Amino acid sequence: MRGTSTMKNAIRIKMPNPSCQVVVNAANTAKDWAWLNAVNDGRVQIDPDRPWVRSPFRADLVDLRAPDQEHNWRVDLALQGPRARDILLAWLEASPQGPATEEIRGQLLGMRRTDLIEVTWPWPDAPGGVFDLIIARTGYTGEPMGFEIFVHPDWAPLLWDLLLEFGRPLGLRPVGLAARDSLRIEAGLPLYGHELAGPLDLRPDDAGLEGYVKLYKPFFVGRTAFRAHAAQRKMRVVRFRLKEQNVPMPNQGDRVLDRRGRVIGQVTSCARDTEGYLLGMAYVDQRFAKPGEEIHVLAAARKPTEKPLEELEIGDRVALAGEGVVLERFLRR
Repeated sequence: MRGTSTMKNAIRIKMPNPSCQVVVNAANTAKDWAWLNAVNDGRVQIDPDRPWVRSPFRADLVDLRAPDQEHNWRVDLALQGPRARDILLAWLEASPQGPATEEIRGQLLGMRRTDLIEVTWPWPDAPGGVFDLIIARTGYTGEPMGFEIFVHPDWAPLLWDLLLEFGRPLGLRPVGLAARDSLRIEAGLPLYGHELAGPLDLRPDDAGLEGYVKLYKPFFVGRTAFRAHAAQRKMRVVRFRLKEQNVPMPNQGDRVLDRRGRVIGQVTSCARDTEGYLLGMAYVDQRFAKPGEEIHVLAAARKPTEKPLEELEIGDRVALAGEGVVLERFLRR
């Protein structure tokens, strides 16, 4: 957090050497890079209540997109799902065998959530006969098993083809960003611009991420603002499911009602689940945030009528509220 708002959600990966790799959304790269450099150079005030606070050390910041970092360029391929590790092991079984593959096999089998390994993966068609890979057991789909594989962009197409070749017999299919979005909504994971920041200026505690905010750490940007917001917060993000199929899809900003028709919040994200029901998240009055609470979602008509209610005729369409229920904040697997 910076000041009184959430700046960005990002993944910081602690590398085996004394460094970290930060993975950010491409749309916010320039803003994030500028902020990190400003803090590092002491050009910004990071705590108005303690204006003397500065970073306790000066870091060496490297933009891995820069032309002079071409040897360090990386792109991220996400391999997600219950058979993700089996797919990597199937590819490893087809790789040239030796001490290197045995070491990689042991590392893959021993990886826990958020673990990271750097490997030199032998493959005859790779440059120099090996892939230099960073493999993290992370992802943003809500799957207990999944990996993000960081590879040089020149060799990403080959890696993609290899994963599909060895993964198809195990059910692997290529999917795009929309599929990822529906999975993260199903799991209850917030997205920047929807459940974090965005038009409602939502903070981590609004989104149910209080446990990840370590206020006790000495270098914490926005501590006072966070505490002040938490003390007066009256709304929070919930996960919900509509009870009927084939109902209009709510969009971000569509209103959420209680059983008496009173507006209690608004939709932040919504998608259709594998059973055909609408599953989403909404920012609502926290009195209605308990699992099992009945809510109604008013999906705005795509072509709303301008007629007053008393002038409606047969064949005119109006928006109806879909009945839904609040679920546990995060999907438990």
